[in-house]
Amino acid sequence: MSAWNLASVLAHHAARFPDRACLVWGDETITYAELDRRSAATAAGLAKLGVSRGDVVAILLYNCPELLEAMFAVSRIGAVFMPINWRLAGEEVAYIASHAGTSCVISEPELAPLAEAARSRLDGARFVSVGPPPGGWTAFAALREADPPPIEPVGPDDLHRLMYTSGTTARPKGVMITYANLYWKNVAHVIEFGITGADKGLACGPLYHVGALDLTTTTVLYAGGTVEIHRTFDADQVLDTIETRGITNVWLAPSMVNALLAHPTLDRRDLSGLKLVIDGGEKMPLPLIERLLRAFPSAWFADAYGLTETVSGDTFLDKRKTVEKIGSVGTPCLHLEVAIRDDEDRPVPAETLGEIVLRGPKVFKGYWKDPEATAAAFRGGWFHTGDIGYLDPDGFLYIVDRKKDLIISGGENIASPEVERVLYEHPAVLEASVVGRPDPRWGEVPVAFVVLRDGAKAAAEELQEFCRARLARFKVPRAVEFIDALPRNPSGKVLKRVLREQARPGGAG
Repeated sequence: MSAWNLASVLAHHAARFPDRACLVWGDETITYAELDRRSAATAAGLAKLGVSRGDVVAILLYNCPELLEAMFAVSRIGAVFMPINWRLAGEEVAYIASHAGTSCVISEPELAPLAEAARSRLDGARFVSVGPPPGGWTAFAALREADPPPIEPVGPDDLHRLMYTSGTTARPKGVMITYANLYWKNVAHVIEFGITGADKGLACGPLYHVGALDLTTTTVLYAGGTVEIHRTFDADQVLDTIETRGITNVWLAPSMVNALLAHPTLDRRDLSGLKLVIDGGEKMPLPLIERLLRAFPSAWFADAYGLTETVSGDTFLDKRKTVEKIGSVGTPCLHLEVAIRDDEDRPVPAETLGEIVLRGPKVFKGYWKDPEATAAAFRGGWFHTGDIGYLDPDGFLYIVDRKKDLIISGGENIASPEVERVLYEHPAVLEASVVGRPDPRWGEVPVAFVVLRDGAKAAAEELQEFCRARLARFKVPRAVEFIDALPRNPSGKVLKRVLREQARPGGAG
């Protein structure tokens, strides 16, 4: 039935509040009625291009209204929306687009070379440009047709979205997010934060990420509120917008918080209108939390824990407990269970470390084309996050360690095997291991430890350049350390905790 379709939410608000501001983009305000009309017309154009129910439509765009117009249009025809990280390298984009079976790519001139990297792996895919189209591309504005199709009936278990995430494997995995997953996430967050049609969210983080897309945008639009969009993050623009445009809530990664707190005019700003700051992407250091509370005295700082696999936002720190439970990521949102399990998947007592597991209707359907990984992740009926933490006697969650091989830099996930895989392709490299090193700006940056083949020579800069040609810039090792052998335990497993100590400033090595 069409009631589950995300396009029905937009149509509902357009019918009841046609003149209410839906999106704000610089000096342009797009009402609910206008976005509904545009997305319906774009859906007709996509259908004319041959996009149909179940087809995957890749979106490779900086933040813009057309990104959200495309999201609603893709849903309207029952296709699958797939936002792609524009910070990736061409080879990574090509892998994702090919693995997903993409039938249409929507991008823009600035990112067209990145999109074109996937063309040779996509048989018959159409390419659409927001802005002047390169040769062989279709203009996005030309998609809009006068006879929009009806909203396609979808069920709760039908696929709304694919999002590729860097977990702990050498290749990113496609996370299958259903319409029910999105619905239960929206309901939980609207209730958690009391979001209404009077709220105005700021999408200043990238909309390819669940932080900006789901901790701000889809929640606010579900409630009939307004979302202001920034093309990319700029601290000065964010502070200006919060101060002058009536922003009530925002999602910020810790690196974004750092940039705002370091801004020279912060103390002179009136930021009292901001009611909610949701943090996510990595564990935030306590000193940063304390500084943020001082900078935004009227805001609820909801330190959060969540994953792409759960459409973000699984636990939030209660406003009343911000100081008392500082350092905790709070308690579960509505309709979600959180538990801690030991290595044998047995429950553990309060204040005992173990793996964080989750269960509830907002937890994803599984990994695209990967039944083995799906079965492993859902063993025992719970989603196993791979993250380590504990629950205190009051049920508040504390994160102690993240997925063992995951580096989080500026809110972006870096799977160390991804980087290691590239290093192993270099002819001089015998062994390689990549770990995170603490960084004051980015939280962490990747550092590579490399063992060269006998008689081989390679400089750190050479290996970094080799990686740069094959990986997103943020994944390239910030430093390369050459060692005689990787530290291993008796079973031969690399001891990354030893390397992490060596990678620390002042560490041995």
